Amino acid sequence: MRNAFRLTLVLAALVGLFAADLAIAQDLHPSRRPSPMGMARVTLDDGAAYVKVTYSRPYKRGRDNIFGTEDSGALVPFGKLWRTGANEASEITTTGDLTFGGEALPAGTYSLFTTPGAEEWTVHVNSAVGGNGTSGYDAANDVVALKVTPGATEEEVDQFTISFDEQEDGSTHLVLAWIDTEVRVPVAAAE
Repeated sequence: MRNAFRLTLVLAALVGLFAADLAIAQDLHPSRRPSPMGMARVTLDDGAAYVKVTYSRPYKRGRDNIFGTEDSGALVPFGKLWRTGANEASEITTTGDLTFGGEALPAGTYSLFTTPGAEEWTVHVNSAVGGNGTSGYDAANDVVALKVTPGATEEEVDQFTISFDEQEDGSTHLVLAWIDTEVRVPVAAAE
């Protein structure tokens, strides 16, 4: 009887440990991350290309210094490569060849990085995918690295957002927006 009681106690303890591990693992599910997953998508030129961006969406969370100098303690320092979101590197997929900011971008899946600056950002479309953050980034794998001028958002954007803005003239822009900063890259199906 005593051995059966001990066995029951040991089994109960093991079940408790496994349940705790399971609860912790569930908290890591992408839908419960502090920076949840997001997706932006657009179909260009009547189906010539379907473009999708998957990324993680950090919140401001009371931080007042998002983009700025490293000396100022900015979350995303000027001149430093950024994963363009949080968690894993952001990815862009296109089913057709594109003109991305005036540069040729063949159909495929790529990592999307940026290097913010006060007057100019560099948008990197990189052939290496599956990285965590900026680990494994190599500029030699950039398929496109283009310079863009940042602008101001119309209103504060609390959660980092990537979207596609389709204009009345038929043009489309990939838009990166967070707090009061906006970066726009024209995208079009290649002709």
